[in-house]
Amino acid sequence: MMQTESRDAAANDAAAEPLGRTERKRLVILEAASDLFLRQGFLGASMDEVAALASVSKQTLYKQFANKEALFVGVVQSMTGEASSRVQAAMIEPGDPAQVSAQLHAHAYRLLDIVLTPRLLQLRRLVIGEASRFPELGRSLYDGGPGRSIAILAATFARWAERGLLNVEDPVMAASQFNWLIMGEPINQAMLRCDDPLSDAAMRTAHVVGGVRVFLAAYGAGWSETDV
Repeated sequence: MMQTESRDAAANDAAAEPLGRTERKRLVILEAASDLFLRQGFLGASMDEVAALASVSKQTLYKQFANKEALFVGVVQSMTGEASSRVQAAMIEPGDPAQVSAQLHAHAYRLLDIVLTPRLLQLRRLVIGEASRFPELGRSLYDGGPGRSIAILAATFARWAERGLLNVEDPVMAASQFNWLIMGEPINQAMLRCDDPLSDAAMRTAHVVGGVRVFLAAYGAGWSETDV
């Protein structure tokens, strides 16, 4: 009888839970797991430690994520998705070629500021180290990070081309080329040399201006050097 009453009470408590509580718990778990994975690596972190750091029961943790692999994928998707959203959030529609240039400059600075943050670089190194054993991690990082950013940028370039602001036949190719004009060398240096190659403001400005100039030389419509 007491067990029945206990189950009924639990059911009533669950029904009374405010909407969004499950999602809030999930976010707390992901935050705790990201800290542990980045600090201790995939093999070094345990589900018990994640549950303790997140202040949730193991039952709650396993209800959200079936195993450590699924949790790691969730961390990768969460971190890359958040970063990608921050990069895209401030994009606005330009009114003329000069404003196209201004938007590209602003987008390039956001890319560098966000993607070169220590946590995202550490995540990238961690995923690369586990990718051969756990390929889904690499796919999750690419799809949620550069893949998503390039897809959104491609849609933006397609709109601008329809308005005559860019000369773009393949928006996905153009978006990929812009992304790697800005990110290629800085990411390589940051990953392999473990430093910020563009920590000097003048160097960062020169890198962005040069990348945007090259892009607009290939795809610009009605722009001039004074617009860059």
